[in-house]
Amino acid sequence: MAGSEPGSDEALTKEEIQGSSETPSTGEKRKNACSCLPIIHLTLPPRSAMTHNSNFLYAVTALMAPRKKPETPARSTGGNPFKDRMGLGAYLADPSSLPCSVVVSHDADFVVIRDKYPKATVHLLILPRSPAISLLHPFDALADPSFLTLVRAAAARARSLAAAELQRLLGPHSAAEAARQAVLDGADGELPRGRDWEAEVMVGVHAVPSMRHLHVHVVSRDMRSEALRHRKHYNSFNTPFLVPLADFPLAGGDERRDPRGRGYMRRPLRCWRCGRDFGDRFARLKEHLEEEFEAWRRE
Repeated sequence: MAGSEPGSDEALTKEEIQGSSETPSTGEKRKNACSCLPIIHLTLPPRSAMTHNSNFLYAVTALMAPRKKPETPARSTGGNPFKDRMGLGAYLADPSSLPCSVVVSHDADFVVIRDKYPKATVHLLILPRSPAISLLHPFDALADPSFLTLVRAAAARARSLAAAELQRLLGPHSAAEAARQAVLDGADGELPRGRDWEAEVMVGVHAVPSMRHLHVHVVSRDMRSEALRHRKHYNSFNTPFLVPLADFPLAGGDERRDPRGRGYMRRPLRCWRCGRDFGDRFARLKEHLEEEFEAWRRE
């Protein structure tokens, strides 16, 4: 995994590794959350889930902020320590100096950012800040029970944030949200929980990371994004190449420990929702994903 040339078992393109790929536009005009702050419209996680994250409301605001073109943190003119595969390291030292359109939340242990090239409606990355951990392969880092406990807690918070953002963006279109929306619109009764948006969010790591710094993906299931441009982009989240955080610690003989040569990136394209096999017809899959997205958000 030297330089910026990706191997056949990696999920990113050379341009994404270098940070030079065109960043997607959202196609959606969002209100400035810093001025309207409709926090009341979100189903927040239980207080127990917020105890260790005092900036939860800031993080919700950050997710709701207008999506700007992703910024790259300032880098030293004396050399670029965050070039190519080291790019994620630029977000760790001083996350408070970065805009909320980039950094969703941060504390002493983790920084949560928006993925620069999101592969779905919501796509976050959890980055551990400890120098002793941050450059380990995820399989090695997550074998440590203490660290795994920390990551699970951080992932639960990030998943709640992602779910809240899905609820904000897609809730008005969802049949399961109708009763809740009616109360928000003035109908009598207690506010129902509505759709379980957390169930629509995947949390895991790639078996062969393209970037050196350890990162955990928190990504919605829909796979609808302008940045989803290649077969390997899709398969990296819809084959065993994505190892769910819930599966850790991995057993010693787990085949995902040795993914190279298993052809995960070259597997036939299958719709995540209906299971239809598209073979290698990526363009047709993309069209189908638009249809599935409309049906999925109406559930």
